[in-house]
Amino acid sequence: MRVWPALRLSGLATRDPGSELPTSDLLHAALADHPVAAIEELSDNDWQVFFTGAEERRLAAEAVTGQFPAVSVETVDVPDDDWAARSQASLHAIRVGNFIVAPPWDAQTTAGTTSIIIQPSMGFGTGHHATTRLCLRALQRASLAARRVLDVGTGSGVLAIAASLLGAASVEGIDDDVDAIQAARENLDLNPAGAVRFEVIDLRRFTGGPFDVVTANLTGGLLTAVAGMLERLTSAGGTLILSGLMTHEADDVLASFRNCTSITREDEDEWVCVTLERRSPA
Repeated sequence: MRVWPALRLSGLATRDPGSELPTSDLLHAALADHPVAAIEELSDNDWQVFFTGAEERRLAAEAVTGQFPAVSVETVDVPDDDWAARSQASLHAIRVGNFIVAPPWDAQTTAGTTSIIIQPSMGFGTGHHATTRLCLRALQRASLAARRVLDVGTGSGVLAIAASLLGAASVEGIDDDVDAIQAARENLDLNPAGAVRFEVIDLRRFTGGPFDVVTANLTGGLLTAVAGMLERLTSAGGTLILSGLMTHEADDVLASFRNCTSITREDEDEWVCVTLERRSPA
């Protein structure tokens, strides 16, 4: 039987002294920088976080210990006895604007809504995280008809599929994670009305574009690092939708996008989504 390297984290129900959010929400942001396979939330206070390799687990353990000294970190090896299926079974459909994002076992539609079916897999986004919801709302406010869209760090493909269903002329989703693209392609099969081209590629080697709309639900640090690349991929007058950053990071992240003008901003808890317009060259 396969054994998964994991971390048992305890003490998550506390609150960080410098934040209104519980430690669990801050941990979600910190773990986004590591290749997490899945998170099993045993309780409000305890998680098991799974990794595909022991080295990835070691690096994550060091980061969590350094950033969250009040959190107990225990290294464990967990037998693969369908823990993923058990942890995902509690997920149900959620409504975000006119979209209903649902796992296959809770697919549903109501008048005036569009369904997106997402199979929870390896921790990729299902729409239940605040940043995904923020991006879905921002996409619905944007004008996508007849426009070219790029979704950077596509993960489950939910944003790319949503853009296609909103009438985009063409949609591409890129990610440097092979498992993410496999999950995205499987999700696209569950949404036959969508048309998206998914590609395994590092953003630094991507030569497509420019695009009318670019979405990037990453992390604050990564958005800052790739700001110039994202701007180059966005056509003059085009739209950039950014999320994955937190309230305390927003000013520094936005300062990195020197060739853009901020159009809208929406916050949920301490997560932020901003819509920018790429300025035309002087």
